[in-house]
Amino acid sequence: MRDVAIIGVGLTKFGERWEVGLRGLMAEAGLAALQDAKISSDEVDMVYGSTMASGRFVGQEHVAAMLADQLGFNNVPATRIENACASGGSALRQGYIACASGAVDMVVVGGVEKMTDVTTSEATTALGGAGDQEWELAQGITFPGLYALMARRHMHEYGTTEEQMAAVAVKNHENGHKNKYAQYRKLITVDDVMKSKVIADPLKVLDCSPITDGAAVVVLAPLDKAKKYTDTPIKIVSSAQASDSLGLAQRESLTEIKATRIAADDAFRQAKLGRGDIDLIEVHDCFTIAEIMAMEDLGFYKKGQAAKAIADGETRLNAKLSVNTSGGLKACGHPVGATGVKQAVEVVWQLRGEAGDRQVKGAEVGMTHNVGGSGATAVVHILKRVN
Repeated sequence: MRDVAIIGVGLTKFGERWEVGLRGLMAEAGLAALQDAKISSDEVDMVYGSTMASGRFVGQEHVAAMLADQLGFNNVPATRIENACASGGSALRQGYIACASGAVDMVVVGGVEKMTDVTTSEATTALGGAGDQEWELAQGITFPGLYALMARRHMHEYGTTEEQMAAVAVKNHENGHKNKYAQYRKLITVDDVMKSKVIADPLKVLDCSPITDGAAVVVLAPLDKAKKYTDTPIKIVSSAQASDSLGLAQRESLTEIKATRIAADDAFRQAKLGRGDIDLIEVHDCFTIAEIMAMEDLGFYKKGQAAKAIADGETRLNAKLSVNTSGGLKACGHPVGATGVKQAVEVVWQLRGEAGDRQVKGAEVGMTHNVGGSGATAVVHILKRVN
């Protein structure tokens, strides 16, 4: 296996993008990535496109072929990756494997979702397919309901409070406020979160990531050729993935996403790095409790300790560990098929020193963590700046 680097990235503004369709979002992010990589379409050898439910949201399947078509990758193999909310991270992993294997050189990985063209009820049903349709969705539970069960158990076992969960949202909105691509750039307070409408007790509106339109694209190349295209190639030093039961009821614990723990341990083993080497991380904060559990499952805090640490400010920008500098899913937005790729885009900007007001000082190593469903899939990548 050879070393692989990200040489170009592109991102659309996230939010309710009424003025553009799925096709336009993909083209916008894709062209930006090609321009950033300083390559032409005829240099691309393979395409991976990720989306979770484009057929349910806008009636369009065959998304990878559409990405190839829109960006002029004539006759280039294009494959769609669907792994629920972890589709983007999974597509990045497949692109990495293809390039690292030597089968191809230049790989484009794109993620997209257009979610706001349907009603909230229709979107909830589509997203519910990421869980166990027969034993969860058909019985009336939603994803806020599933994560509410996790939150209640975490509160019971470790004394986690609703105010501590609210602090996650406050911190991520602080970062999103500084990100021009974010869906929500408004600062909020713990009191704002606590007073927002209850969705699934104890989770409230401001504990939940939004429904979002958006796209993200990265360009991969062998590290030994990357310097031809960029002065700051960002090496993918590890890529790991793990699975767990589809349904929540079959899990060993409601306070742990085991797939995250397994994937993280594998990623650190591959990279030959420790938790203390990470300067920033984009975690899958679909709900505030999800970020708390992620920081524990990834090994940065022991079980029951992350909530207090976050509330105490340890994961704010340029604190002990900068977490979700983009604003995370909570503030930047969560176009489910694009999220895992967007996380990589943010880390690349940070490691290049191009993140502006939200820049992590001296950032050298970053990490991404993308989850599918309530934890049936977890994908972790570690990226490093090559000096």
